[in-house]
Amino acid sequence: MTLTIIGIGSMAMAMAEGLKDHHNLEFVARNLNQSEMLKKRFDATLYPLKNFDISNKNIILAVKPYALLPVALQLQGSAHTLYSILAGTPLDALHAIKADYYIRTMPNVAAKFGASSTIITGDHVKKEQASEIFSAIGDTFWVESEKEIDIATAIAGSGPALLSLVAEAMMDGLVKEGMKRPDAMGITNSLFKGFAPLIKSDHPALIKDAVMSPGGTTAAAYTALEEGAVRASFINAVKKAFEVTQR
Repeated sequence: MTLTIIGIGSMAMAMAEGLKDHHNLEFVARNLNQSEMLKKRFDATLYPLKNFDISNKNIILAVKPYALLPVALQLQGSAHTLYSILAGTPLDALHAIKADYYIRTMPNVAAKFGASSTIITGDHVKKEQASEIFSAIGDTFWVESEKEIDIATAIAGSGPALLSLVAEAMMDGLVKEGMKRPDAMGITNSLFKGFAPLIKSDHPALIKDAVMSPGGTTAAAYTALEEGAVRASFINAVKKAFEVTQR
């Protein structure tokens, strides 16, 4: 399948890294100065946005949400399927670009390593195809409503930034107590790598209970986090991210 990616920003590039071995890619953008890079990196052609004909194409729309209408005004024809990664942009709004079918997705930058968590919803007839396309960049999760994809945006989309905050804080804590920065970074990175199979196999509460011994280091650390309302702050972070998608 040929996929036409509109946009050449960081998220578009991250997805392209995962998709390039499974599909033929072409790109569309206002600025053509990245043509050589895209040809070398993805063996793909970059086309100008103005008057680009999307007729019968499978489009991945990877621009900023505010750019939807300006981009739509410059496109010609009607696409086969429009796959949008625009956060908080409902399916009805996507009809600014003509297509037979519309799908909303919410991937994240881990797509670059084939490790995205991508939430998908939209025209049910395209469920299987959408899941197949985006499985090339990681795990996919089909949900039955737009509200659910907006809720999931806080974790599926913004999650890497939230986890980066956790990782950075852990590194800073180690450095504060006297560890060299490179060692603090290496240990924290290793922790995240080892945690992935743990969280996949066990409930978080079971992992915590297995690690926390009476009066031990984990109990002390966990209490400090609870005193700082870290759990409540993360729950509130999900709420705030969801609220932004509803504006």
